[in-house]
Amino acid sequence: LLIAGTLAVILKSANTKPWVNEFDSVELSCMIESISTTHPRIEWKKIKNGEPSYVFFNNEIAGDLERRAKIREPATLFITNATRLDSADYRCEVSAPNDQKSFDEILISLVVRVKPVVPRCSVPKSVPVGKSAELHCVEDDGFPKSRYQWFRNKEEIPEDPKSSPKFFNSTYTLNGEMGTLKFSVVRKEDAGEYYCRARNEAGFSECAPQMMEVYDMNIAGIILGVLVVVVVLLCITVGICCAYKRGYFTSQKQTGNNYKAPAKGDGVDYVRTEDEGDFRHKSSFVI
Repeated sequence: LLIAGTLAVILKSANTKPWVNEFDSVELSCMIESISTTHPRIEWKKIKNGEPSYVFFNNEIAGDLERRAKIREPATLFITNATRLDSADYRCEVSAPNDQKSFDEILISLVVRVKPVVPRCSVPKSVPVGKSAELHCVEDDGFPKSRYQWFRNKEEIPEDPKSSPKFFNSTYTLNGEMGTLKFSVVRKEDAGEYYCRARNEAGFSECAPQMMEVYDMNIAGIILGVLVVVVVLLCITVGICCAYKRGYFTSQKQTGNNYKAPAKGDGVDYVRTEDEGDFRHKSSFVI
């Protein structure tokens, strides 16, 4: 324990858990409340994933903050143009050799909030009445994690359809954390332009509106169409069968087996020679 009046270096901070939106500036407050040493040694370390690295050492800014930070007297660290990679724990350390308590440190946790990017939205183009439908919305860059809102014809869709007269009869479930909008039974009134908004503490982004049409299923028309196709196929089949029976598809070409030798004349004998197809008369015949 320190005795009253003993020389000691003591640090304090105006905010040990600051936050900032990406690309804005932020101050990591480290104030020296008590010290006797004229020129204390001041150091800043960044601790990410348990690994420390120097941010301010030997009176110079170091590391990835080299051109984006400076020290404000006596020991406050000021970061300009903060990025998502700057989210980490930062430790301010002050050494005062002439003080009886010659060392003190303070830990500051910085959170850099990242605005969501334009979400990827999936909306079915057309859905039959009475069927189910799913709409999806997602983005991965925002920090903290985005929550999602769905809009139809520029009007926000409430998470509970019973809370609004316009959506009271709708049969959907909306998950603001996952970005899904699911209709168990689609109605004609559910048709319209849909878009999604991703939001967090840093801001929001929206996807472009997409039209979802809802149409009636014409059962009678479908059955009639099937019957017409069946009748056409049946007529084609009957026509082909009749054509075969009438010989329209029979080949008219003669083959070698269909050859018939010419009839012999009376009193004439023919003798076949070795050359196929060459005939000659016998030496004797009746005149």
